[in-house]
Amino acid sequence: MRKKNTETIGEVLKQFFSENQFFRQKFAESRVITSWSIVLGKSLASYTTNIYMRNGTLYVNLSSSVLRSELMMAKDLLIKKLNDQAGLAVVKDIIFR
Repeated sequence: MRKKNTETIGEVLKQFFSENQFFRQKFAESRVITSWSIVLGKSLASYTTNIYMRNGTLYVNLSSSVLRSELMMAKDLLIKKLNDQAGLAVVKDIIFR
């Protein structure tokens, strides 16, 4: 017999994560990192050796100095696209190494 006020596990998890700002922020940061290859494309993302977030700054290690200088010029556009992919404004700056 099913109770009247039951919810699915998906609904409960969705509600939990929408109410908890810390988890929502961390999931958005995770989406930024995973969407890096989507925003740049596979060929350009292949030059990325390491990528991580810390305190609103995205750190990207690149193996190509030419690509590094090109991406530095397009930093504002990259920040906007990555934040759009994440659904929150989590990237405030990008540092290319």
